[in-house]
Amino acid sequence: MVFFLANTQLGIFTATIAFMAATTISLVISYAINRSIPTMPLVTAVFVMVFGGLTIWLQDETFIKIKPTLVNSLFALILTFGLLTGRIFLKVILNSAFSITDEGWIKMTRAWVAFFICLAILNEIVWRSVPTDTWVTFKVFGVMPLTLLFSFSLIPIITKHAIEEAGPEAAEGD
Repeated sequence: MVFFLANTQLGIFTATIAFMAATTISLVISYAINRSIPTMPLVTAVFVMVFGGLTIWLQDETFIKIKPTLVNSLFALILTFGLLTGRIFLKVILNSAFSITDEGWIKMTRAWVAFFICLAILNEIVWRSVPTDTWVTFKVFGVMPLTLLFSFSLIPIITKHAIEEAGPEAAEGD
């Protein structure tokens, strides 16, 4: 939202600076609360700083526009690499949120890989075919809702592959 609001009022370059500042502030707050920074926001922040910095330094908005393509592609590659090497990185990242079988984690990982690839392709199509203000609007009001809808679409996988935790009754029967 910071990026969108700053862009509508002050343009893409000021919006990029505001986005970089908001990203830094969010990481600081996350660290202050949790004493750690989650991996995905950290990777995204590095890309924001690098591509945002290039955007400002070179006064070329292309860099901030390709950042989502590269971030989504990187996440897809990392998750795919994990699957190919027998490591389920999504499980490592989200295990505290969901207790599901490895089969469920694999299905969710494959779905996220496909989603990240779709987002990367979609970003490329949009930024290359519409004005900057429309691309910024798409980023906020298109990608965010799509991601939420996609996340909710995974609920059946989570439900189907949920691992039931043994309650106190199970321990008494042993």
